[in-house]
Amino acid sequence: MQRIFKQIDVFSKMALKGNPLAVVIDAAGLSTDEMQNFASWTNLSETTFLTTPTEPTADYAVRIFTPDGELPFAGHPTLGSCYAWLKAGGVPKGEFIVQQCAAGLVKIRQQNGRLAFAAPPLIKHGPLSDDDLQIIARGLGILKSDIIAHTWCDNGPYWRAIKLNSAAEVLALKPNAALLGDFKIGVVGSHSKEKSDIMPAQNDEPLFEVRAFCCGNGTCVEDPVTGSLNAGLAQWFIGAGMAPDQYIVSQGTAVGRAGRVFIQKEGANIWVGGHCSEIIEGVVYL
Repeated sequence: MQRIFKQIDVFSKMALKGNPLAVVIDAAGLSTDEMQNFASWTNLSETTFLTTPTEPTADYAVRIFTPDGELPFAGHPTLGSCYAWLKAGGVPKGEFIVQQCAAGLVKIRQQNGRLAFAAPPLIKHGPLSDDDLQIIARGLGILKSDIIAHTWCDNGPYWRAIKLNSAAEVLALKPNAALLGDFKIGVVGSHSKEKSDIMPAQNDEPLFEVRAFCCGNGTCVEDPVTGSLNAGLAQWFIGAGMAPDQYIVSQGTAVGRAGRVFIQKEGANIWVGGHCSEIIEGVVYL
């Protein structure tokens, strides 16, 4: 069967400098196995499938797959799926676009040429164990004392997060997959005023540099730009008074990307936003 397909670049103004997402627009009737097989075939960090929602307030429903399994929620698939849905003619029912996923209903808004989702509640938060910190330090080739703060930032993808003193320390990391097991690790550090050692900010001055490492099966893949991690980091940082209510994150520098994540707290919501662009449009036979 022919189905509309789009590939979206998420979290960058510059095409091919964000995080790619495969989206099957009209996925009704596909089985879980068929979705998983296609996601494994695309070999992107995530592939999504849009269907008719069962919740009356939702505009569309989405299922999110990595090459290895299904996720209840993920950030760049949320923005990319919404962008693809809008480009395919989707019209929201209300003030916000409402996405239905396994983690529940997620609000998305359009503002300043970007899309932003409201960060979902954390499933798990609080300090990491000493054993976890030892593994992370050894696996990243740093001292445990280099970690100046740490927490769980789990909103679906099981992120463990640590803060280093500077963006330069974050960019210098060389993870050892053999030592990191199946950890998903987010690392953040503050930018100094001197930015000569990082990718140009493209007029979006970042306050933090973030890297995301997804480890397992003896490999450690770096995600170019990560919405779920940045949502959890924003809840941690703003809640702890470690960041202002509005800031920009740079991510993907170490892998040749130019990701920018825009964080803004308004009332009870923390909005996680970025630019999207359509790179590929066509059909798939599924």
